[in-house]
Amino acid sequence: MTKNIRELIPVPIAVMTVSDSRTESDDKSGKLLVDRLTAAGHTLVEKVIVPDDVFQIRAVASRWIADPAIQVVLMTGGTGVTGFDGTPEAVTPLFEKVLDGFGEIFRAISFEEIATSSLQSRAIGGVANGTYLFSLPGSSGACATAWDKLLTHQLDYRTRPCNLVELMPRLLEHRRKK
Repeated sequence: MTKNIRELIPVPIAVMTVSDSRTESDDKSGKLLVDRLTAAGHTLVEKVIVPDDVFQIRAVASRWIADPAIQVVLMTGGTGVTGFDGTPEAVTPLFEKVLDGFGEIFRAISFEEIATSSLQSRAIGGVANGTYLFSLPGSSGACATAWDKLLTHQLDYRTRPCNLVELMPRLLEHRRKK
């Protein structure tokens, strides 16, 4: 990925940690995402910890999707295969478009790091109401991989040949009157 002389466009981002056991003092994955996004020049709009409950996850995600001040939602946790893992089920019905490549590429990169254990990840990405949503595993290592190898580049307007930021003005064009 190349970066040229374009200026960074700071993106307003919200972070959700999905967990029944984490608190602000021990939420390593949420903190990692906040630290990475702010170090990259983006703006943290809000950070919350939400219980592993499909309806509570969906309620917070829906509120953020409806907020025009939030352009990206990063969620960590609830993407595994256990009985309590429900983040994909919570947010997938909200998507207008699924970004299949995000999960596919994330798992391909993860395979290089954790081998066949990567098949347990249900990391997903999508677009809803002009907002990008990315659901990441709960481990801080997986969050670092997702941010460092994918999201930092796609959320940087300077990345060429293309990036998600330059598409933001067009995400709601289907709603404009002709």
